[in-house]
Amino acid sequence: MTAASDKIDEAEPESVGGVLSWMRQPLTPRIVTTGSLTSHVHFLAGPADASGPVFVLLHGIGMSHRYFRRLQILLAQHGDTYSIDLPGFGATPRPDRQLSVPDYAAIVAATLKKMGATRVVVIGHSMGTQFATELAVQHPDLVSHAALLGPVVDSARRTIRQQSMALGLDSLMESPMGNAIVVTDYARSGLRWYLTELPVMMSYDLEVRLGAVTQPVLVIRGSRDPVASRPWCHKLADTAPNGRFLEIPGKPHIVQHGAATRTAAGILALTRT
Repeated sequence: MTAASDKIDEAEPESVGGVLSWMRQPLTPRIVTTGSLTSHVHFLAGPADASGPVFVLLHGIGMSHRYFRRLQILLAQHGDTYSIDLPGFGATPRPDRQLSVPDYAAIVAATLKKMGATRVVVIGHSMGTQFATELAVQHPDLVSHAALLGPVVDSARRTIRQQSMALGLDSLMESPMGNAIVVTDYARSGLRWYLTELPVMMSYDLEVRLGAVTQPVLVIRGSRDPVASRPWCHKLADTAPNGRFLEIPGKPHIVQHGAATRTAAGILALTRT
């Protein structure tokens, strides 16, 4: 286990002009069906002559590709990127049954196979860290590295009430643009599907499953994140056989939106291990 607390200080674009410049970057959405379930894959190609990593971004509960947009644009400068809206989230159709974390990992693997991706760096945020971890365990030949951003659920706070309070506190620290993305994505996904998948998120034992991940793992948190605490993230980095820790100062839970440049730098450093 290699522990590190790298802190890269670089300003992020939060002005209206900066946001618009990010949002003008084109994305190519693709619809991929696995059995009766549909995912939306938002693809950005890397440099034409690049032989760099392939990045896969997995959102958390209630969310979509949209809060990965800044990070995806940065990573696409180094390799192909796939930001996946999983079934039930974003604009995808709602499944007719509850899906488990292993179900979602299997959907991601099947989707990547259809997209022709054979070896990827998987990046998950919040509940997406559970999907990323399970994918790495189920498909070790598919995943080369895993980056876990704001991982859940903290073993010291395993009740829905505690998680709700942490999310409420986080909303007071996120940027207006970050909160706008969260609110509109929650509305699109809908309360019913959120409540369907919430018990799945709460019951998944990330710590135990992460112990079976042999690939290099980077755990990233913002220093002001009330959802993924520092002790919890350090514990996860120590649990992974080949884990490390990165804290980005001054940022709350949606660290990949508020600190896209520093998050990308950490992930790119991981791929060189």
